[in-house]
Amino acid sequence: MDSLALEQAIEAVSGFVERGGEVLLVLFAVTFLMWTLILERIVYTRINFPSYRKQQLAAWNAREDKDSWYAHQIRRMMVAQVRERLSHATAMIKTCVALCPLLGLMGTVTGMIEVFDVMAVAGNGNPRAMASGVSMATIPTMAGMVAALSGLYFSAQLKNYATAETQRFGDQLNS
Repeated sequence: MDSLALEQAIEAVSGFVERGGEVLLVLFAVTFLMWTLILERIVYTRINFPSYRKQQLAAWNAREDKDSWYAHQIRRMMVAQVRERLSHATAMIKTCVALCPLLGLMGTVTGMIEVFDVMAVAGNGNPRAMASGVSMATIPTMAGMVAALSGLYFSAQLKNYATAETQRFGDQLNS
């Protein structure tokens, strides 16, 4: 039963890609990269970052001098390092989010070119002949928008988390 379900899933995805055109493959690759980066950031913030924060706080608390100019510069450096670690790869995630609708638009253009090719060959507006081009024009647009919206939400969440945690870390160094 599992192999049948897997076979049906593969068939459905391949049919979707066929109807949407080759641009969908590029869109899937960009979406996969985006989600890989998002999941890596979520894992980092939940598993690795708390121990790093504790290590940095322990290093700060072990300092005797916390009021001199040098101590303030070290504090600024520690806050900047935390900000950089939390913000790592967010620019790439935002780039992927921005690319998804553009790739969808490229799929729309290639689908419309397909429609015009059919119209040029058939010489009329036969709806059945134009159907594959229309689906090549609409499916990538929809897929690009869905991918971008999902990535946009998590990108904003990661940015807000990084900002809040950086602020919290800086506040902990002050106390």
